Amino acid sequence: QLQASGGGSVQAGGSLRLSCVASGRTFSGYGVGWFRQAPGKERVFVAALNWSGRLTTYRDSVKGRFTISRDNAKNTVYLQMNSLKPEDTAIYYCAAGIFGLGPPPSEENVYGYWGQGTQVTVSS
Repeated sequence: QLQASGGGSVQAGGSLRLSCVASGRTFSGYGVGWFRQAPGKERVFVAALNWSGRLTTYRDSVKGRFTISRDNAKNTVYLQMNSLKPEDTAIYYCAAGIFGLGPPPSEENVYGYWGQGTQVTVSS
């Protein structure tokens, strides 16, 4: 199981760090990703990191503001979110999957394991 936490309410320009802990399973060897779903919209890709931690993929709108990272020793994946905007408001989900070589994918169907989501609300 994946457990996401760290969400909350912040003003525009603020920061949050989301965490995702794997229980009963190790992240080692798995790629990891974050997705988000805004009210009334479909879930979309945000960021992903391959198993080695060397390759990342980001949604264009979060590049330069969000950073995905992992600590395999703690079995935890992070999403550092800076310069938050009201349009970042959403439920954020972490996910894990086994990828091939190359940049980690943004397609949901690659990720076989999902967390329950954590709410992020950014006010203007």
